Amino acid sequence: MDGPGDPVRPRPLPCYDSPDTRPPRLTIAGADVDGTREITAEELANGVVLVLGARVALLLHVLQPSVVRPPAFGMVGESAAILRLRREIERVADLRFPVLLRGESGTGKDLVAGAIHQAGPRRDRPYLAINVAAVPSSLAAAELFGAAKGAFSGADRRRPGYFERADGGTLFLDEVGEMPPEVQVLLLRALESREIQPVGAEAPQAVDVRVIAATDADLEQAIAGGRFKAPLLHRLASYEIVLPPLRERRDDLGRLFFHFLRQELAELGEPGRLAGDGRRPWVSAELVARLAAYDWPGNVRQLRNVVRQLAVASRGAEAMEVGPRIERMLAGEAGSTISAPPPPAGKTRAASGKYRDPSEVGEDELIAALAAHQFRLQPTAAALGVSRASLYVLIDACPRIRRASDLGREEITAAADRCGGRVDAMAEELAVSKQGLKMRMTELGLRPLTSTGR
Repeated sequence: MDGPGDPVRPRPLPCYDSPDTRPPRLTIAGADVDGTREITAEELANGVVLVLGARVALLLHVLQPSVVRPPAFGMVGESAAILRLRREIERVADLRFPVLLRGESGTGKDLVAGAIHQAGPRRDRPYLAINVAAVPSSLAAAELFGAAKGAFSGADRRRPGYFERADGGTLFLDEVGEMPPEVQVLLLRALESREIQPVGAEAPQAVDVRVIAATDADLEQAIAGGRFKAPLLHRLASYEIVLPPLRERRDDLGRLFFHFLRQELAELGEPGRLAGDGRRPWVSAELVARLAAYDWPGNVRQLRNVVRQLAVASRGAEAMEVGPRIERMLAGEAGSTISAPPPPAGKTRAASGKYRDPSEVGEDELIAALAAHQFRLQPTAAALGVSRASLYVLIDACPRIRRASDLGREEITAAADRCGGRVDAMAEELAVSKQGLKMRMTELGLRPLTSTGR
């Protein structure tokens, strides 16, 4: 072809008289090709899978030339997207200001944070990571900034927080979009003054910590909804890195798949399994093509889990076997090919494979989806086909939905009496998330009455 934007017209295969010398079967984007098949520039931009003779799977895509190759930083892949990411890590590693990592769940934000630390001058100093969403709001300040002796009930000694323990090194704040508003104010002050105020302490304490934050939430939407402080976003995003989803680096899928597969097979004690039996490969080209055509909403984390499932299910088998779970996953995307156009701006992909505008979601459907997924936001958003940020907006706009933070002590206590203190049953009766209910109970000083309710 003349350029990356020109249509690709494979040359017709020659005719053969003998059946033994007929050309191998050619499949492009899941369809058999007999003769010629024009590939458009749009398809080429997204990548097209070719399967030759049911033995070879190829990805046809545009490859941008790269003059200087940055260090790998422990990342698997050679796509243009991953090379750009490595260059950004290289540019920012030796600086001291905060970095905000943004990207979908499962794209490897924790790996990038660790790479920034290891590539910088603080590599020999502490590196600590905390998932902010997993810390109850009542304990977040003490966990991050520490607490003086006697600051609260049970504080029988001085407790250093994450900032003090990471002094001189790096602190990775994962899921920073879930940080309680009152703690956001304290974090902003710590970033601006480079001082922390431990809970119950009389004087601030100077710290030297490089902060790397990460989120898959739409922080601009959270600011509009009053859930996140705009000044904190500006401070955290002194430099912002956006991680590419796996569907935007499909040419890395084969590398990642076999990288994870070799690890899993070594763990299972079958490192030579990939060699096959000499007559056919252990992993079929058709399976690789189906994996490449899948959109991977869970990104690299989902791919690794799928590889483990395949390896264990195929243990001792002569060829890789696709179990019912993986078959259902791939069948659910049967109508989606690698060359499908991207979703319209502002829309995400539902589990059914369709893209939806949040305005299409009615109140009854929203409430039913929340109840079906125990009021957990990520699976609810995926089921509805909207982003988690859009789900927040839909919830705020629905008068029939309330948050766990709206619950009062008497209502929670009454529900606990009826449910025997079991948080699962209480959350279902009160129509709130289990995690939100537990956080609200902690704020009110309440505890489950039974161990099974924790």
